[in-house]
Amino acid sequence: MSKMVAFVIPACNEQSNVLVIAGAIKNIMAPLMYDYRILFVDDGSTDGTLAALKAEATINNHIHFISLSRNFGHQNALKAGLDFADGDCVIMMDADLQHPPDLIPILLEKWEEGNDIVYTIRKEQTDLSLLKRKTSAIFYDIINNMSDIELEQGTADFRLMDRKVVEAFKQIREHDLFIRGLVKWMGYSQSGVAYYPAARLSGESKYTIKKMVRFALQGITSFSTKPLYMAAYLGFSFAFLSVLYIPYIIYSFYQGQTVSGWASIVAAIAFFGGLQLMILGIIGLYLGKLFMQSKSRPHYLVKETNL
Repeated sequence: MSKMVAFVIPACNEQSNVLVIAGAIKNIMAPLMYDYRILFVDDGSTDGTLAALKAEATINNHIHFISLSRNFGHQNALKAGLDFADGDCVIMMDADLQHPPDLIPILLEKWEEGNDIVYTIRKEQTDLSLLKRKTSAIFYDIINNMSDIELEQGTADFRLMDRKVVEAFKQIREHDLFIRGLVKWMGYSQSGVAYYPAARLSGESKYTIKKMVRFALQGITSFSTKPLYMAAYLGFSFAFLSVLYIPYIIYSFYQGQTVSGWASIVAAIAFFGGLQLMILGIIGLYLGKLFMQSKSRPHYLVKETNL
């Protein structure tokens, strides 16, 4: 009996891309000795993405869809797909064709060699802007230095996971999901495959600078308490420096020297005030995560599906 490969593809306003990637997967899987199913997760699309999937599902029994009640975000959409996907292995990929379907046979080959997780490593193209390449490098440097996991530069959400890994992942109940970090944290036997991303077929990237910064903070605070230690170290450091200022005050008092310069005083107050706000903000991030986790809300709500 042929092994089943399940594909999980989140899609938000990807009307012009979903059928193209479905066709590309069909062409790739046709000569391979596997059964397969493609599970699209419509993450609150406002265009014709869901209508296109419904129409295609009536003529193609490999196509399945889950429509979420609103946009819950890329990571939660992936979680929905993993919760519902069946198969001996699951391959996650984006709908914009930047994750090349040509890599699928290599992922399956690595899986057959005994790897439980086969992840991909995006190689940045030289035609990308310097800003884009630098921000990407900084993102992974910060994650690796500030968290308790080690992610290779360019690790993407394009990966294959064995059935037992998927079942283990379903047990995770974290509110703020950082899946590429969670997969690394889970362990199992893992192997990486490098690739160069293709150009987006159509539409626009959903990851704005604001979302990327939030994603970085989410990854750091999900896997480490180092920022809290850094805040404590900063507090102790500046407290120590302030103690060193006492001998100068005593000396000035006995020498009859007046301390002038209100500007320097205001600057010092503003500096230490900003430092305190930064430390409180770090603490607030962790408290906020505890608050949201305590609500135990589901990661997503399903509006309709053809499963």
